[in-house]
Amino acid sequence: MADNRATKGFSLKDQLFNEGKVRYLAGLFDEGFDADGFVADVMAELPELELKARITLIAEVLARYLPQEYRAAVAALYAALPAPLDPSKTDNDFGDFIFAPLGAFVATRGVEEFETSIEVLKEFTKRFSVEFDIRHFLNAHPVQTMAKLAVWAEDDNYHVRRLVSEGTRPSLPWGVKIGLSVGAPIALLDVLHADNTRYVTRSVANHLNDITKKDPELVLETLARWQAKGQQDAAELDWMTRHALRSLVKKGHAGALQMLGYRPTPAIGVDMRFSSEIEIGGVGVLEAEITAVQNERLMVDYVVEFVKANGQRRPKVFKLKKLDVKAGERVSLKKNHRFLKDATTFTHFPGTQMIYMQINGQRFGEQEFELI
Repeated sequence: MADNRATKGFSLKDQLFNEGKVRYLAGLFDEGFDADGFVADVMAELPELELKARITLIAEVLARYLPQEYRAAVAALYAALPAPLDPSKTDNDFGDFIFAPLGAFVATRGVEEFETSIEVLKEFTKRFSVEFDIRHFLNAHPVQTMAKLAVWAEDDNYHVRRLVSEGTRPSLPWGVKIGLSVGAPIALLDVLHADNTRYVTRSVANHLNDITKKDPELVLETLARWQAKGQQDAAELDWMTRHALRSLVKKGHAGALQMLGYRPTPAIGVDMRFSSEIEIGGVGVLEAEITAVQNERLMVDYVVEFVKANGQRRPKVFKLKKLDVKAGERVSLKKNHRFLKDATTFTHFPGTQMIYMQINGQRFGEQEFELI
């Protein structure tokens, strides 16, 4: 049998939400649940929908088949839940996406039933994360929800602990905006940063990276405080710090680079060359020689200022290399940069572009070139 991924292209939405998954969900409910009717109603619309819309659809159809009284519906959901995810794991145990509609059901129908809803969300997140759904409660009941999350930050189940960080992120992809100030969850992160599971600490680092876009100094102060506390394993906190500061590093933020051990004014000489004319679809060749005046730790990136549809140029940072160089040492670097044609996520426009090196956040050796 031919591989459908090869002939038709892999579809994440079809892998996560399909008739087999819907039938599995329906089969978890008791005998009074019309499993065949539920599956038929979902599948009548599901194939035409994108991933997030499929979650919404299943939640809406589920509401028609569950008891109409909300607490009775929640009781039916409790009874249908399979065993929690393996608590002995520490990372990448996301669970089954087919349970995402359960959280969506509670978020759309149970916001006014705070105690009932918040406790069932805690159980759901042990099977599949409800970070999108908890945000509706943060908006409707911020004080009560934050108080609950403060307790959950020390829960025995690491999925519950991760929800505390992930659900309060300022810029959660796909998530509704929340009214919390960016600093409001810091007290929760103070507890979670010392967690012994990467699943939690990755969320904490991503949360801090979100905050850097609004309050970089708060993130630097928080990381410095955690370093002084010494509650987290040093290697893990180092990883968290690098992950949390990645957006600031790409911007060349001096404070972030200093925290990672890079001097913001490196004593170096830079000789850079780049192709003067490149066709869209072709490759430009970047060559650079870096000469160190003294011992330096270098974060070497390059920046292309691309011409956009309005004729203005907009910079994009590309990672190149991290170097430890000694006084008098000369390092040669070479990088081919392809200007893809007909890319689905980025469109190149002809005109005069700009390229330069960004080393420890400083700009070196700018050069214009033509993209034709």
